[in-house]
Amino acid sequence: MTGGLAIFVKTPSLSPIKTRLASGVGQLRAEAFYLSSAEAVASVAMDAQAQGGAVAYWAVAESTATRGDAWLDLPRIAQGRGTLGERMDRVYRLLLSRHRFTLLVGADTPQLTSGSLLQAARWLSTSEPRLALGRAADGGFWLFGGNTPIPGSAWCRPTYSSAHTADEFVAAMSPFGRWLELERLTDVDHAHDLPTVQAALACLAQPTSAQQRLAQWLEDSSILAGMRA
Repeated sequence: MTGGLAIFVKTPSLSPIKTRLASGVGQLRAEAFYLSSAEAVASVAMDAQAQGGAVAYWAVAESTATRGDAWLDLPRIAQGRGTLGERMDRVYRLLLSRHRFTLLVGADTPQLTSGSLLQAARWLSTSEPRLALGRAADGGFWLFGGNTPIPGSAWCRPTYSSAHTADEFVAAMSPFGRWLELERLTDVDHAHDLPTVQAALACLAQPTSAQQRLAQWLEDSSILAGMRA
């Protein structure tokens, strides 16, 4: 029985997208980055899926977008309403009802690798209760995975979008399984995160075509040139 991997996304025409990034680079560029980054994340997820990882899904924030023309290249599931913790809980439980384990990732760490996803998948492919976490440089996390039921109250305990989110999340989830921690990555919330992600994309040994396109877009656009000036 395979795992399920949900990529959490919002639809630019229906929700505010990357507002902190937009304050530094403009809304159109922030949305362009976000869509290209989501495409890159999906390409890595599909690469890992082809190697025996987890079945990839879009976890879409807006219920109307699960039926529209957006996010068509992967199966779509709805995040539902509520706080981030409540929405992750809902998606986690849904995929765990279909699969051996669940992985949850964001759309703003385009430098992730299939190797990391496969490492998490192998760790969770067991009957022992296990959890996996990929920490983000800002104190949050870019991946969470588990193969065991987790009560809804645990998801709502951490303070999200803070410098201590990952630590609080680990503390809330630790009673329910043994941990594997993956590499630490920078996710893009602000304009100053872009050079770090561009450098990470440039260092990938086997980037997907979508990762290459994003790296080229960052190189060709005036975003980073303006930051270096």
